[in-house]
Amino acid sequence: MTAHLDGILYPPIEPYDTGELLVGDGNRVFYEQSGNPDGKPVVFLHGGPGGGTSPWHRRFFDPERYRIILLDQRGCGRSTPHASAPDTDLRHNTTWHLVADIDLLRRNLGIDRWQVFGGSWGSALALAYAQTHPEAVTEIVLRGIFTLRRHELEWFYEGGAGAVFPDLWADFIAPIPVLERSRMIEAYHRRLFDPDPAVHRPAGLAWTRWEASTLTLRPDPELVAAMTDADTAVAFARIENHYFVHEGWFREGQLIENARALHGIPAVIVQGRYDVCTPMMTAWDLHRAWPEADFVVVPDAGHAASEPGIATALRAATDRFADDAVTSEG
Repeated sequence: MTAHLDGILYPPIEPYDTGELLVGDGNRVFYEQSGNPDGKPVVFLHGGPGGGTSPWHRRFFDPERYRIILLDQRGCGRSTPHASAPDTDLRHNTTWHLVADIDLLRRNLGIDRWQVFGGSWGSALALAYAQTHPEAVTEIVLRGIFTLRRHELEWFYEGGAGAVFPDLWADFIAPIPVLERSRMIEAYHRRLFDPDPAVHRPAGLAWTRWEASTLTLRPDPELVAAMTDADTAVAFARIENHYFVHEGWFREGQLIENARALHGIPAVIVQGRYDVCTPMMTAWDLHRAWPEADFVVVPDAGHAASEPGIATALRAATDRFADDAVTSEG
């Protein structure tokens, strides 16, 4: 799925350490470390929410210079309990639980300060984390900016993006009766959390297929297939929908309003010009609120980090910051 990035990203590597962090509420968060154990620490925050990490995510960072830390957020990837299980309780899966998990991991790994790298939902989580713990952040690299404002959610899940992809939108709304289509996020919530697999599994697949099919400027069938594995799709859809029903537990506009808390932290914002999932309006609003962050618009890309122009810009950002020395321990 990412062979086309072999000339852009670093070669594949294997982790030198894996583990599970007990974060409370019955949750175990999976994490891994790769690269140089004595290198500059960086934490990778995946998208979704509910997307999980993949081995190719290690490849944005120079393995000779970075200590690369990936974690699967609560309920997804290799973390347990997995949200694909019908009885999984998501009451203790919120943005602020995740922010606390990330900082607990930092402290458990003996890291004083680290770079924070996040795309899509990971950009929202990176902003929330950095605004809460600015003293723990050396730099921030963001991609496909998403802050869960009401109009951002309505654009993608209530019909706006359907104007660009009417054929795919027809498939997304098909499981929902006509009288419920004025509130698609709520209508899907009822189905995704129905205990009957005959109800929640088709809903999970339809929700996830809509997103997977619109991530890239050019169609990427391999990406769609990877995201629509049944258990992966159900967990992804449930966690996303749970967060979106609650608007991320953010005050409207909170992440952009609080960008002033990031003053003095070097940062790069990477945004695809033709991103339909998280349109450039949000990255532009963040750029205006936080002008000291470098703003890179990729002219021939949509949303996905696997698109060549976006991958190139992200590697350039991590290469630039790799030269700024920082010790991994306080």
